[in-house]
Amino acid sequence: MNVFALEFPPVSHLFEWPDIIFSGSLFAVNKTVLIYLAAVLITSAIFLTAGRQRGSLVPVGVQHVAESGVTFVEESVVMETMGPEGKKYLPFLTTMFFFILFSNIFEVVPGIQFPANSRMAVPITLALVVWVIYNFVGIRSQGFFGYLKNSLFPPGVPKALYLIVTPIELVSTFVVRPFSLAIRLWANMVAGHLLLVTFAILTHTLWNNGYVGAAAPFAMLVLMTGFEILVSVLQAFIFTILTAVYIGGSMHAEH
Repeated sequence: MNVFALEFPPVSHLFEWPDIIFSGSLFAVNKTVLIYLAAVLITSAIFLTAGRQRGSLVPVGVQHVAESGVTFVEESVVMETMGPEGKKYLPFLTTMFFFILFSNIFEVVPGIQFPANSRMAVPITLALVVWVIYNFVGIRSQGFFGYLKNSLFPPGVPKALYLIVTPIELVSTFVVRPFSLAIRLWANMVAGHLLLVTFAILTHTLWNNGYVGAAAPFAMLVLMTGFEILVSVLQAFIFTILTAVYIGGSMHAEH
């Protein structure tokens, strides 16, 4: 009887990478850092190249990708959540969408196969940036005390319910939002990475031991790879649209 054992690597081996450059220093560079740098460079290259091609009447190549991305964020995010007034935030939201997307999509790139946002540092940093922006916008638009009043005492709520609503709004608006925004992105990328690793190990082990049954986990690996591409796009969209919702909601008290 052919007996084999499945050996799954420790979780730390899936998410922690050794330093490649400047090992042990504050400026150490590892696989995760390189992915984020690549995401920044790719995003910058797309829009800088598209900017140089603006003279063409019919957008092609990179220009088409950039204009399609901008149009998508404008129509599906800004206009749906903030209205025309939110167009001034379009560059920020578009950049955020593409950066998060490229940071995620490296999960399915052969030879790399790691979503940078499965590490918490950048998701929580982005979420805190969003927290600062929407609170700043709220204070600038409504005044400090007006923003606090409208956030903690929503208009239209019966006064008797403020004993319940106000603490909930305080925790939700000023404490929970950045963490829920970061954790949603981080947890989805962690879960997807673990699933892909699981099916990859099953396929590899069964194939090396001569089992025809390796076809089943391989088929799941292919399906999950396609699904993770969708998840990568979806999580970038969700993070971006929630950012727009929070900023739009802080502009006006009635929101």
